[in-house]
Amino acid sequence: FDTRDSAPFTPKCKVVDPDAFDWQGENRPDVPWPHAVIYETHVKGFTQRNPALPPELRGTFEGLGHQASVDYIKSLGITSVELLPVHRFPDDQHLLDRGLKNFWGYNTLGFFAPASRYYGPAGIAGFRDMVRAFHDAGIEVILDVVYNHTAEGNELGPTLSFKGIDNFSYYRTMPDQHRYYINDTGTGNTVNTSHPRVLQMVMDSLRYWAQAMHVDGFRFDLGTILGREPEGFDPRGGFFDAVTQDPVLSKLKLIGEPWDIGPGGYQVGGFPPGWGEWNDKYRDTVREYWKGDNVSNDFAARLLGSGDLYDLRGRRPWSSVNFITAHDGFTLNDLVSYNEKHNEANGEDNNDGHNDNRSCNYGEEGPTENQDIVAVRERQKRNFLTTLLFSHGTPMLLAGDEFGRSQQGNNNGYCQD
Repeated sequence: FDTRDSAPFTPKCKVVDPDAFDWQGENRPDVPWPHAVIYETHVKGFTQRNPALPPELRGTFEGLGHQASVDYIKSLGITSVELLPVHRFPDDQHLLDRGLKNFWGYNTLGFFAPASRYYGPAGIAGFRDMVRAFHDAGIEVILDVVYNHTAEGNELGPTLSFKGIDNFSYYRTMPDQHRYYINDTGTGNTVNTSHPRVLQMVMDSLRYWAQAMHVDGFRFDLGTILGREPEGFDPRGGFFDAVTQDPVLSKLKLIGEPWDIGPGGYQVGGFPPGWGEWNDKYRDTVREYWKGDNVSNDFAARLLGSGDLYDLRGRRPWSSVNFITAHDGFTLNDLVSYNEKHNEANGEDNNDGHNDNRSCNYGEEGPTENQDIVAVRERQKRNFLTTLLFSHGTPMLLAGDEFGRSQQGNNNGYCQD
């Protein structure tokens, strides 16, 4: 028994009035799915080094909602911004030990609280200011949310919330050894959304962000987890059924990352009608085609909306969220500049991140002074973006690809703050 006082280290929260904000008659855009153009971005990543923003707003919700930020995103023709996780999350100890931080935020601690690390002078009101600013410009706000696992880690991880309340209800545990967690997420634990009280918590959280914070949709990290019932993935299971029947959530944009690492976890094309899905088959096929691989038939299918995946149960081409790059992987510039990943800065001996990138450096690894190689790379970037924007489906752009942002070959920038 540990007799040390845990008070200085225990997460704390306070109750706030969700109605104590003047939305000033803001109109929510409600962009039709067939017209949507999504821009995946990060609150701090977009604003921290932006010289157009006041210094005190850089790295904050208010900075992203600043007129300079909104005008720039609007100028790209974007209809919907998709923000990497903004729920409250901690920095993992193993990262702190290496002098790093959790940049992406896929490690939720509080499902009802914005990440205070992104607060500016206005505090929590800054999030609502940001949403209102985007809405005034006709742009939707979609949140990338993590309900598949929590920051409590595996059975050896810290007790921060659910583990200390009702461990066996909130988490999926091994049937024959309840001490150990089922790890279909690869993070140490898996949230048990098939339990009615856990499902209620998830639904309450989603409604809070939709009603009190006025967000317009959600992208569900490792979304297959949410459809897992005791017998496996079920697109008609409790979570999907609850969302479909909910008068608030059913009207929002709902996007699934249709895979996890558990048995039967790859479910591209398997989500219910009304849902969009990240289509990694689109990503991989388009990369292969422009690299010169013989994939013409598959390429045609991806251009035409991936009907082989989504022409089921009345689903439409917009169900395919098409992308070439996303936060997880190479940027577009790095896709045409590196044959191999270069993740040494993460402190894991370059063992993290995907090895199968379907990339090509066209003659030299990384930056080059060879103008012939530069010309090929620039042409390939235009080829990728043109393909993305002219394909049937919903295009998603990674922030910074429009001007050649690089991560110096790092394809797993989760800890590069």
